[in-house]
Amino acid sequence: MLFKFLKKILRFLCTFCAKRQMKKYGSRLIVNFPCKFNKNTEVGDNCNFNGIKVFGGGSLKIGDNFHSGKNIEIYTDSHNYEGDSLPYDSTNIYYSCEIGNNVWIGSGVKILGNVRIEEGAIIQAGSVVVNDIHFVGLREGTQQKYLSIEI
Repeated sequence: MLFKFLKKILRFLCTFCAKRQMKKYGSRLIVNFPCKFNKNTEVGDNCNFNGIKVFGGGSLKIGDNFHSGKNIEIYTDSHNYEGDSLPYDSTNIYYSCEIGNNVWIGSGVKILGNVRIEEGAIIQAGSVVVNDIHFVGLREGTQQKYLSIEI
Protein backbone atom coordinates (compact mmCIF):
# COMPACT_ATOMS: atom_id res chain seq x y z
CA MET A 1 0.00 0.00 0.00
CA LEU A 2 2.85 2.39 0.78
CA PHE A 3 4.45 1.57 -2.58
CA LYS A 4 1.25 2.48 -4.45
CA PHE A 5 1.00 5.74 -2.52
CA LEU A 6 4.61 6.68 -3.33
CA LYS A 7 4.06 5.77 -6.98
CA LYS A 8 1.05 8.12 -7.13
CA ILE A 9 3.09 10.93 -5.59
CA LEU A 10 5.90 10.37 -8.13
CA ARG A 11 3.38 10.40 -10.99
CA PHE A 12 1.82 13.63 -9.71
CA LEU A 13 5.19 15.38 -9.34
CA CYS A 14 6.49 14.20 -12.72
CA THR A 15 3.29 15.27 -14.49
CA PHE A 16 3.36 18.66 -12.76
CA CYS A 17 7.00 19.27 -13.82
CA ALA A 18 6.34 18.12 -17.40
CA LYS A 19 3.39 20.51 -17.77
CA ARG A 20 5.61 23.41 -16.70
CA GLN A 21 8.16 22.55 -19.42
CA MET A 22 5.73 22.14 -22.34
CA LYS A 23 4.34 24.79 -24.64
CA LYS A 24 0.95 23.05 -24.83
CA TYR A 25 -0.58 19.85 -23.47
CA GLY A 26 -3.93 18.11 -23.70
CA SER A 27 -6.15 16.41 -21.14
CA ARG A 28 -5.27 13.20 -19.29
CA LEU A 29 -1.50 13.69 -19.50
CA ILE A 30 0.32 11.07 -17.41
CA VAL A 31 4.06 11.20 -16.71
CA ASN A 32 5.16 8.21 -14.64
CA PHE A 33 8.90 8.91 -14.44
CA PRO A 34 11.07 12.04 -14.75
CA CYS A 35 11.08 13.51 -18.27
CA LYS A 36 12.73 16.49 -19.96
CA PHE A 37 10.85 18.48 -22.60
CA ASN A 38 11.88 21.62 -24.46
CA LYS A 39 9.78 24.77 -24.54
CA ASN A 40 8.56 23.96 -28.08
CA THR A 41 6.84 20.68 -27.16
CA GLU A 42 3.12 20.27 -27.84
CA VAL A 43 1.31 17.15 -26.65
CA GLY A 44 -2.23 15.91 -27.42
CA ASP A 45 -4.83 14.21 -25.23
CA ASN A 46 -4.36 10.94 -23.32
CA CYS A 47 -0.56 10.75 -23.58
CA ASN A 48 1.59 8.56 -21.31
CA PHE A 49 5.31 9.15 -20.78
CA ASN A 50 7.68 6.81 -18.96
CA GLY A 51 10.99 8.63 -19.40
CA ILE A 52 11.68 10.81 -22.42
CA LYS A 53 14.28 13.51 -23.08
CA VAL A 54 13.85 16.14 -25.78
CA PHE A 55 17.11 17.84 -26.73
CA GLY A 56 17.50 21.04 -28.72
CA GLY A 57 15.38 24.05 -29.54
CA GLY A 58 13.35 22.66 -32.46
CA SER A 59 9.66 21.82 -32.25
CA LEU A 60 8.08 18.54 -31.20
CA LYS A 61 4.38 17.80 -31.75
CA ILE A 62 2.90 14.61 -30.32
CA GLY A 63 -0.67 13.57 -31.17
CA ASP A 64 -3.35 11.92 -29.05
CA ASN A 65 -3.07 8.51 -27.35
CA PHE A 66 0.74 8.40 -27.36
CA HIS A 67 2.54 5.84 -25.21
CA SER A 68 6.27 5.58 -24.54
CA GLY A 69 8.76 3.21 -23.02
CA LYS A 70 11.71 4.40 -20.93
CA ASN A 71 14.90 6.22 -21.96
CA ILE A 72 13.65 7.75 -25.22
CA GLU A 73 15.75 10.55 -26.73
CA ILE A 74 14.51 13.01 -29.35
CA TYR A 75 17.00 15.43 -30.93
CA THR A 76 15.44 18.56 -32.45
CA ASP A 77 18.59 20.37 -33.55
CA SER A 78 22.16 19.74 -34.66
CA HIS A 79 25.40 21.60 -35.27
CA ASN A 80 25.85 23.42 -38.57
CA TYR A 81 28.66 21.40 -40.14
CA GLU A 82 28.35 23.34 -43.41
CA GLY A 83 29.10 26.67 -41.72
CA ASP A 84 32.17 28.90 -41.64
CA SER A 85 34.32 26.73 -39.34
CA LEU A 86 35.44 23.10 -39.26
CA PRO A 87 34.16 20.69 -38.05
CA TYR A 88 31.14 22.95 -37.30
CA ASP A 89 30.45 26.59 -36.48
CA SER A 90 28.58 28.15 -33.57
CA THR A 91 25.13 28.05 -35.20
CA ASN A 92 22.53 25.33 -34.84
CA ILE A 93 20.07 23.86 -37.34
CA TYR A 94 16.61 23.45 -35.81
CA TYR A 95 14.30 20.61 -36.82
CA SER A 96 10.62 19.87 -36.49
CA CYS A 97 9.60 16.42 -35.27
CA GLU A 98 5.98 15.20 -35.55
CA ILE A 99 4.53 12.12 -33.91
CA GLY A 100 0.98 11.25 -34.94
CA ASN A 101 -1.98 9.83 -33.03
CA ASN A 102 -1.96 6.33 -31.51
CA VAL A 103 1.83 5.89 -31.63
CA TRP A 104 3.78 3.60 -29.32
CA ILE A 105 7.54 4.07 -28.94
CA GLY A 106 9.52 1.35 -27.14
CA SER A 107 12.32 1.83 -24.63
CA GLY A 108 15.71 3.17 -25.68
CA VAL A 109 14.56 4.66 -29.00
CA LYS A 110 16.47 7.61 -30.46
CA ILE A 111 14.75 9.97 -32.92
CA LEU A 112 17.04 12.25 -34.93
CA GLY A 113 16.19 15.40 -36.86
CA ASN A 114 13.31 16.14 -39.23
CA VAL A 115 11.21 13.03 -38.69
CA ARG A 116 7.48 12.43 -39.09
CA ILE A 117 6.02 9.35 -37.42
CA GLU A 118 2.50 8.84 -38.74
CA GLU A 119 -0.62 7.53 -37.05
CA GLY A 120 -0.59 4.03 -35.60
CA ALA A 121 3.17 3.44 -35.86
CA ILE A 122 4.98 1.22 -33.37
CA ILE A 123 8.73 1.74 -32.92
CA GLN A 124 10.59 -1.28 -31.52
CA ALA A 125 12.80 -0.82 -28.46
CA GLY A 126 16.37 0.23 -29.23
CA SER A 127 15.62 1.61 -32.70
CA VAL A 128 17.24 4.71 -34.18
CA VAL A 129 14.75 6.67 -36.29
CA VAL A 130 16.30 8.85 -39.00
CA ASN A 131 13.55 8.70 -41.68
CA ASP A 132 9.79 9.15 -41.73
CA ILE A 133 7.67 6.22 -40.58
CA HIS A 134 4.40 5.84 -42.40
CA PHE A 135 0.85 4.99 -41.36
CA VAL A 136 0.42 1.82 -39.27
CA GLY A 137 3.95 0.47 -39.64
CA LEU A 138 6.09 -1.47 -37.20
CA ARG A 139 9.79 -0.66 -37.45
CA GLU A 140 12.80 -2.34 -35.94
CA GLY A 141 16.47 -1.43 -35.62
CA THR A 142 18.56 1.05 -37.56
CA GLN A 143 17.54 -0.43 -40.92
CA GLN A 144 13.93 0.56 -40.21
CA LYS A 145 12.44 -2.32 -42.15
CA TYR A 146 8.76 -3.14 -42.00
CA LEU A 147 8.00 -6.15 -39.83
CA SER A 148 4.28 -6.18 -40.54
CA ILE A 149 1.41 -3.96 -41.50
CA GLU A 150 -2.11 -4.42 -40.17
CA ILE A 151 -5.12 -2.23 -40.79
